[in-house]
Amino acid sequence: MPLAFPCTGTVPWISGQRMQEQIDAARIRSRTHDIARTLRLVVRVAPFWTTLSLILVAVQGLLPLAALYLMKMVVDTVAAGVKGQGNSHSVRDLVLWVVLAGCVALLVALCRSLAAIVNEAQSQYVTQEMSDLVHRQSVMLDLSHFENPGYRDMMHRAQEEAPYRPLAILTGMTQIGQAAVSLLGIAGLLITFNVPLTLVLLLCAMPGALLRLFFSRRIRDIRRQQTQSERLSMLYHYYLIMERSAKEVKLFHLGHLFRERYRDLRTRLRAGRLAITRRREYADFLGQGFATVALFGSLGYIALATLRGAIGLGAMVMYYQAFQTGLGQLQVLLRSAADLIEHSLFLENFYQFLDLKPAIVAEAPRQPAPVRPAQGVRFHDVCFRYPGRTEYALRDINLEIKAGQVIALVGPNGSGKTTIAKLVPRLYDPTSGRITVDGIDLRHLEPEDWQRRVSVVFQDFLQYPLSALDNIWLGDISRKPELAGIREAARASGVDELVEKLPRGYDTILGNEYTGGHELSGGEWQKIAVARAFFREAALAILDEPTSALDPRAEAELFRKFRTLIEGKSAVLISHRFSTVQMADYIYVLDEGSVIEQGTHQELLRLDGTYAQLYHVQAERFLQTNAEPRSAEQVLMEPGTPVARESAL
Repeated sequence: MPLAFPCTGTVPWISGQRMQEQIDAARIRSRTHDIARTLRLVVRVAPFWTTLSLILVAVQGLLPLAALYLMKMVVDTVAAGVKGQGNSHSVRDLVLWVVLAGCVALLVALCRSLAAIVNEAQSQYVTQEMSDLVHRQSVMLDLSHFENPGYRDMMHRAQEEAPYRPLAILTGMTQIGQAAVSLLGIAGLLITFNVPLTLVLLLCAMPGALLRLFFSRRIRDIRRQQTQSERLSMLYHYYLIMERSAKEVKLFHLGHLFRERYRDLRTRLRAGRLAITRRREYADFLGQGFATVALFGSLGYIALATLRGAIGLGAMVMYYQAFQTGLGQLQVLLRSAADLIEHSLFLENFYQFLDLKPAIVAEAPRQPAPVRPAQGVRFHDVCFRYPGRTEYALRDINLEIKAGQVIALVGPNGSGKTTIAKLVPRLYDPTSGRITVDGIDLRHLEPEDWQRRVSVVFQDFLQYPLSALDNIWLGDISRKPELAGIREAARASGVDELVEKLPRGYDTILGNEYTGGHELSGGEWQKIAVARAFFREAALAILDEPTSALDPRAEAELFRKFRTLIEGKSAVLISHRFSTVQMADYIYVLDEGSVIEQGTHQELLRLDGTYAQLYHVQAERFLQTNAEPRSAEQVLMEPGTPVARESAL
């Protein structure tokens, strides 16, 4: 059993506590800062359309005033004509005012259409930019972020809000500007008639706006509380519709269960949102009722003033419409302001996400990564534990990957093999201890610079629904996707003959997600993944269970070529197959995060410890009942077996 070495050190990743501290710091930002930040973003990505939008705001704000004045002139002209029993002069004036009023109405319609075009253009630009910001940030952040539930919630909220909130803020600002221009003109008009009436106009829309703001905060809080339930419901949704899960869903008859759970979650989510929506709309109705009473009270006051002869009929129509329009514009202004604050509350999620910083960065003094390490990579008393966990995945690991050497990592599941594979390319930093390449601590190298020197095939490699050429080229996009290099990598992994027989050769789409695609078997996909790793001209290759889906013949052929390909380079093999492990120059045996044995294959067999036990257990399947008793090594070295073929190289 491994010794329980005491591991110490601070956690270099974004822990849950540290992430929460970043979130809390982000919340201190003022709403004004978030709104200003969003507006700068909109102006930057769509300057022409934003300028045109501002011009339309000014024009659309002034047009209602012109319409009010023209309506007054129409009514006054008609009233004067009725008194004078009609004459050619009043008819000519009436036609003029009606034509002008019609022109203003057409101009309003034209501005509305132009505004729709502007909004759509801004929407396209802003949506694309917001998606790009999310993509850029998610690529920049460390792997530890993706293993933090708080980060996943934040990412979900950011993706949910990012596409439309910035444009909604711009629309709100546009409405506020347009309403403010109209309101100032109407307020000036009403002041000339009655100052108290103007004050009533300014006050009667306040209750509705305040109530809306209150419920905006409540809706934001409910959305936050429901994030995990929302994510879980989407997970069940994907299980029900995705090809990757279809086999198990059908085989284990999970469809009904997942549908029920999805419906239950959506029902609870819907109930919470409908409840707050009902309360908000009830409050909104009360606010509208207050405004309606004020509106018709003003109508009575203006009508009474007309009966007393204080103003004319045209003025009555103008002042009433001015009050009505002003009330509407004031409601738009206050509601847009409340919506603006609501959008900023939700954008808080997005900016919290954008403000997260990676922890895996180059520390001073920064040094260039060796193109071809002369000494190799070493682990010095490395301890490591994953984000949010208290137990260590690795304890005081000391191992060496010498230049030009192939090492193998052996051990039961959960012993720390894949964790080492993640630490070498610096997807994580050790909790304590250090990892060096040619004596340089990896912390002093730019992560991307060092990662270009490493090629990795993980167990859970991706199956890209792209062409066979693209699937291999993605291993090193810094190289040109030239067919010669792609074919060389494919031949090295043994997948070239298969690809050549596909309907369109290397241009064939792999997988069945898209029309014309060709699905591969698990072993064939694995060969594609290995070819992707071979295409990367790296000094160090890490292969995590690279032959788990291959038959023994394909495995032997792959490693026959592998030895030739990595000549002069280093490699780390992680495998449960001893036919693979035996080809390594040096082997480390792990258990519960510690190295318990190390040596060459023969040295470990002579040690007769854990490695030898695992080796003999696997060798038993080659023993034949009627044959003479033989050692496991004799069986595996029998002519024709993968191990024998490897040993003959």
